[in-house]
Amino acid sequence: MTAFDELERGDIIWGTDPLSDKGRPMLVLGAPQFPNHGVQLITVLISTKTYHEESLTLRDDDYKGEPLGERSHVLPWSLVTLNSASEVKFHMTSLVDERTEDVATQVINYISS
Repeated sequence: MTAFDELERGDIIWGTDPLSDKGRPMLVLGAPQFPNHGVQLITVLISTKTYHEESLTLRDDDYKGEPLGERSHVLPWSLVTLNSASEVKFHMTSLVDERTEDVATQVINYISS
């Protein structure tokens, strides 16, 4: 198990989903440490649903480790900040740096439009 404060950009974790009680995979885009709040994980949600036209599909070669079990899609408009270790159930895998950068660029495009 990877400790909360050791998670970094590109890691995929199973985290607390603010939109449901089940939890879901999330891609860590940043793990800044703040003087008064400690580490916070800036994440985007990952889904197996294919009806999101603007999602970014993850291919097997996008992973540093083992791919997720089902074809998955990053939702770059669905940002979630996790504030404590209790919101992360476990580390699943990681993405290669290039694909993580693709996701970050798409997030920036959504924010700046």
